[in-house]
Amino acid sequence: MENIIIRKATLQDLPFIHELVRELAIYEKAEQEFIATLEDYDRDMKAGIFEAIVAEKNGNIMGMVLYYMAYSTWKGRMMYLEDFIVKEGYRKHGLGQLLFNAFVEESKQQGCRLAKWQVLDWNTPAIKFYKKNNAIIEKEWWNGKLFF
Repeated sequence: MENIIIRKATLQDLPFIHELVRELAIYEKAEQEFIATLEDYDRDMKAGIFEAIVAEKNGNIMGMVLYYMAYSTWKGRMMYLEDFIVKEGYRKHGLGQLLFNAFVEESKQQGCRLAKWQVLDWNTPAIKFYKKNNAIIEKEWWNGKLFF
């Protein structure tokens, strides 16, 4: 794909990022669980809670990765990839690889020793993508969570 700009997201990108996350929630059949507001995103990005990288062409955001620093007591600094989304019409053209590469490079630049993320067990295209990028897909660890 020509004329694509991969860049750090700004506050002005948040409405597009928020909508991409809504699209992901719909894809994952969980739109009702998507309750974070645009105001939440604005507050939390300003506070440095998360960062994002976007793929843009002619002012149109086509995909993004949203991530934040975490810590592994075994390895040290770790980047957590919270969401990785490419709009459906732009998939299978290498855009996802460009975004993923930018995420990996950002993680390395910030001194991380590993990156982690989750992928749904039924999301075969995503699993294939990660495996193509030499990722380890763990099956022995179970997720735990609490809602407040």
